[in-house]
Amino acid sequence: MILVLGPAAHAADVIRLAVQKTGTFSWELATIREAGLDKEAGLALEVTELASPEAGKIALRAGNADIMLSDWLWVSRERALGAKLTFYPYSSALGAVMVPAASPIKTLADLKGHKLAVGGGPIDKSWLLLQARMKQDGIDLKSDATIVYGAPPLIAAKALDGEMDASLNFWNFCAQLEARGFRRLVGIEEILPKLGAKGAVSAVGYVFDESWAASHRDAVTRFIAMTRKAKQLLVTSDAAWGKIAPLTGATDPAMLKTYRDRYRDGIPRRGISDEEADARVLYRVLAEIGGRDLVGPAAELDPGTFYHAVPGD
Repeated sequence: MILVLGPAAHAADVIRLAVQKTGTFSWELATIREAGLDKEAGLALEVTELASPEAGKIALRAGNADIMLSDWLWVSRERALGAKLTFYPYSSALGAVMVPAASPIKTLADLKGHKLAVGGGPIDKSWLLLQARMKQDGIDLKSDATIVYGAPPLIAAKALDGEMDASLNFWNFCAQLEARGFRRLVGIEEILPKLGAKGAVSAVGYVFDESWAASHRDAVTRFIAMTRKAKQLLVTSDAAWGKIAPLTGATDPAMLKTYRDRYRDGIPRRGISDEEADARVLYRVLAEIGGRDLVGPAAELDPGTFYHAVPGD
């Protein structure tokens, strides 16, 4: 399905976006359309809605999309394999370890001997970072706890059903649990300083081909400025959240408020050089834990992974 956001007039630069239908990028795009920010930027956004992040990667690599959301880990891996993609921060919102409100689990060390469900798979980034943090305290969660992997929606449902002692899931599923009374044992962003990061690190960003960006430099600059305005609206306007509420899947005002608060927490507020420096540190941590299955042949973050050509960065 292809949606066109913005004017079809010849003066507008066209940018083709591959967007996961149920992802938070759709929230931002709806805000852009509602506020007319695309017209203001002189951009025509052609949005292809896809079922999964993998479908977006295929579309980008095939030249059927200009921009999608992914992480710098994948971008660096692709660069090491010859595809010159580049990354610009979108969100630093990460997952969290969630437990029922009355759970006896009070610290990460208390996860020993319990059943921990992980949204994603064995090389999910948040899971690898959690393992790295626990190893600093001499705890190997893979052997000291019972680990179950599953798709994020399934893990969230099983947590609600009480089948798991704790769960580690993507931030929006954690927000669902939080709105239903679960307790955040720890957010993954809270453990990053112990792993060497100096601030909030954007795990997810806008990804595009660097040669395309070089030939559309002004359009990319306007696109990023437009998305910043949309984020600012979502920071300052609760009414803007009311307009996108149906897209979030929130079932009640408490859940929408939790989505809103966690989304706002994840908006990037640091310079690109600081983001990149921390990503380089965390890449080494992830490479050590996840190995070639995660990062491919490169032991270090590729130098061109982060996009630097935006004024003010």
